[in-house]
Amino acid sequence: MSNKPVKAKGSGLRKLDGALVVAVGVVGVIVAFVVLHFVVSFVWEVVKIALIVGVVGGLFWVLTRRRRR
Repeated sequence: MSNKPVKAKGSGLRKLDGALVVAVGVVGVIVAFVVLHFVVSFVWEVVKIALIVGVVGGLFWVLTRRRRR
């Protein structure tokens, strides 16, 4: 008997495993960009609504102050 290490057959990644890892990575990046786009779009819509409400509220405030004088 020798003490040499024996490499097990079938160990390591096969070509299909590598292709699956690449595919999952590509899909993950695409999903991340879609989610990021959704989040940024949602935040931008909230900012626009807040700006519109602020401008309209400011106009009403200025007009009601002028009326009282």
